[in-house]
Amino acid sequence: MAGAAQTPAAPGQGANGPATEFHGARLALAGFVLAMANFIVVLDMTIANVSIPHIAGGLAVSRQSATWVITSYAVAEAICVPLTGWLAARFGALRTFLFSLGGFGLFSALCGFSGTLDMLVLFRLGQGLCGGPLMPLTQTLMLRIFPKESHPKAMALWAMTVVTAPIFGPILGGVISDNWSWEWIFFINVPIVVIILFSVIALLRGVETPTVRRPIDFVGLGLLVLWVGAFQMMLDLGREEDWFGSTKIVMLAVTAGIFFCVFLIWELTEEHPVVDLKVLRHRGYSAATLALMIGFGTYFASVVVIPQFLQVTMGYTATQAGYAMAFSGVLAVIMSPFTPKLMQRVDPRLLVFVGISWIGVCAIMRTWWSTDSTFWQFSYPQLLQGAGVSLFMVPLTTISLAAVDPEETASAAGLANFGRTLAGAVATAIVTTVWSDMARSDGAEMAGTLNGAQATSSALQAGGFSEGQARGAIANLVGEQAMAQATTHLFALAAVALFIAATTIWLAPRPPKNAKPASGH
Repeated sequence: MAGAAQTPAAPGQGANGPATEFHGARLALAGFVLAMANFIVVLDMTIANVSIPHIAGGLAVSRQSATWVITSYAVAEAICVPLTGWLAARFGALRTFLFSLGGFGLFSALCGFSGTLDMLVLFRLGQGLCGGPLMPLTQTLMLRIFPKESHPKAMALWAMTVVTAPIFGPILGGVISDNWSWEWIFFINVPIVVIILFSVIALLRGVETPTVRRPIDFVGLGLLVLWVGAFQMMLDLGREEDWFGSTKIVMLAVTAGIFFCVFLIWELTEEHPVVDLKVLRHRGYSAATLALMIGFGTYFASVVVIPQFLQVTMGYTATQAGYAMAFSGVLAVIMSPFTPKLMQRVDPRLLVFVGISWIGVCAIMRTWWSTDSTFWQFSYPQLLQGAGVSLFMVPLTTISLAAVDPEETASAAGLANFGRTLAGAVATAIVTTVWSDMARSDGAEMAGTLNGAQATSSALQAGGFSEGQARGAIANLVGEQAMAQATTHLFALAAVALFIAATTIWLAPRPPKNAKPASGH
């Protein structure tokens, strides 16, 4: 029931197979359309990152507040992921897919029409709720229409959209924000969704999965929404409300803590839990999931921080920041086909360790950044990082799912997806807060130790600046240097977190040699 990547549909043949056989051009076109549906969902996770400064300026809010656009989507997706299996079982995978895709397009349009941050965050929540089921459902439907012997090809096509979308997302977001306006990063989804929607209706007749009435854990779902929502609001509002000096933040923290404890008790005793926590009893699964949450959370937070640093401190346009970020997907695309073969020869735990550690090494490279760094010095760690991402994601999933009982695979995949998505949202909120605090602290320290400030002020005034303008110019210079220094400090901490995540995987036992690479759960 908690499975995000598994639905009751058995792909392929027999009684559970599609009534209509797919082959030739129809099979290729249907596979492409489903892959494109997955592509736009993954694209939407990264397209907004480089547009945060534009959104903040357009809605007259701080950059820190504008990051809610990212975290709200991630939280909504995390909450909806565990429901995918139940929705597909109750209404059918194809109907659920069409409803989710239509809702994703509708909320994309509403995001573009938003005139305030509150409206935008609300509609991003709706977009995340509808987008959450699309990734696992596209996978399920592709496995259903492709013959069994072509399943590896189908999963290769599916996985390719996952690794290529982060390349195009930053570039597309930057070009749109610089040349049109930030609203179009959401409007652009609408015509694509309409085309995919009608194509799926026309092409996928006869592939609906059997439906069955299953109980849903409404109490567990309600508790999940309450504690996750309160916790995320605490993180997002904390930096503006003086953290625990604010009664509001204290109440949110208490609410999150209480409902989290109640949620744990309820889910561990419920017969049909919305999130099956019992799978955590498997040491291999727990270790792999913990490594995934720390590693992905730290990695995802850097994807949010770097575009803002490049635009705000370095003066890059959104397009230039997008090009710098896009390099992270290049080696991921090149290396991904080789990972399953490496898993057959090398202990998957070693691949995970090397992959996450390599991302940590790339984080260390960023500690050498300064305001004098060039475009290629910013892009080079992004390029190298892609190799680490391709090495750790698939082996990590294989290790985690090989550790659980076969009947627990769906629940384990759902919980891992929930943890990964939630970790990305939480890490983004924490990292942006720490980054802002470090910049203020470093700026105050620099201001107290400036050399030649008076001489510089006098020189500026001699050049035509007023006294106030000269002070402002010096303050801006200090602010830029403080932000650059805070960024390097932040990535030093990120490197430590990544090395901890890499070491964590050795707590898991080695999976059986016959364990097959997981197909993208």
